[in-house]
Amino acid sequence: LYLLQTQQTFKMGSMNAATNKILLDRYMRLPIPDDKCQVMYCWIDGTGEGLRSKTRTVNFVPKGPSELPIWNFDGSSTGQAEGSNSDVYLHPVAMFLDPFRLGNNKIVLCETYRHNKKPTATNHRHKCVEVMTRAKDQHPWFGMEQEYTLLDTDNHPFGWPKNGFPGPQGPYYCGVGANRVFGRDVVEAHYRACLYAGINISGENAEVMPAQWEYQVGPCEGITIGDDLWMSRYILHRVAEDFNVVVTLDPKPIPGDWNGAGMHSNFSTQAMRDPNGIVEIEKAIDKLSRHHIRHIKAYDPKEGKDNERRLTGLHETSSIHDFSAGVANRGCSIRIPRGCAEEKMGYLEDRRPSSNADPYMVSEVLVRTICLDE
Repeated sequence: LYLLQTQQTFKMGSMNAATNKILLDRYMRLPIPDDKCQVMYCWIDGTGEGLRSKTRTVNFVPKGPSELPIWNFDGSSTGQAEGSNSDVYLHPVAMFLDPFRLGNNKIVLCETYRHNKKPTATNHRHKCVEVMTRAKDQHPWFGMEQEYTLLDTDNHPFGWPKNGFPGPQGPYYCGVGANRVFGRDVVEAHYRACLYAGINISGENAEVMPAQWEYQVGPCEGITIGDDLWMSRYILHRVAEDFNVVVTLDPKPIPGDWNGAGMHSNFSTQAMRDPNGIVEIEKAIDKLSRHHIRHIKAYDPKEGKDNERRLTGLHETSSIHDFSAGVANRGCSIRIPRGCAEEKMGYLEDRRPSSNADPYMVSEVLVRTICLDE
């Protein structure tokens, strides 16, 4: 009976398939040789949103990504190459402990390069590194708030009635209780897995729409924010997979009077964090006001088309067509937190990025506009 209760069952067409995590654990506890290490290579696919991965064995325990070999994959199956010239190269760039296989095993985030050694179209990390290097003396810090929604395998919101809707928004934000919170198991497992992996995850909370959650990554300096955020997304999908739950980063998963999902991005430079840094924060907001369209195009994978469904001026958003700023105002493009305004130092919050935005693109354009005056 215990084994039956732990069994996961899902449907694939007319076929029933089942896996059992208790049986899996029996095999995962088998020791492997000390000189062997499983390394899972992860990368962003041709959609700019999806993540892929595959594993290889290496005959040593790597101390950093530079020790790992360059690998390749079939780019014609990920939207990154043609079948007649399908090999795409994987360059390891950031390494994490593997929270699924444990032991000395690793997960490594990779940049993707075409056959001619040039970055693929969705390799936005390449340019981001260059920009962060040019601005390193200003010590740009980021904190990104990743919102997401949990779904059943039929793509219905997790915990919602199958033939209707839950009660109106209000009791769900930071809520507690089985009638207000859906999927906490996934959230807690993800939080712990990220901490184990070495990701700088700093918190989580239930969001305004039921089955919607948020976690925060940061503060991270420079390129680290993109590396940690992308890996945290991969781990989220993998954890949800174990619970037979689907994660969507769609910025407006449910039409109508429901909150969308964003990736609010907090930003500061050393000058903003220093005494009277409010002056630099106000200068940064002025610069941002002059490049609104450029930022909107960088803030979702479809150059603003996804965010059009979310940035309506309702549900704690600003209008996609207008730039605005204010203190403690969640209906503005840029929010200065109340505490920062009172202390006259700190950071600003850009509330425009969508939940499915590429953190490399978001962090890059913030630094270009604010730090490099481009």
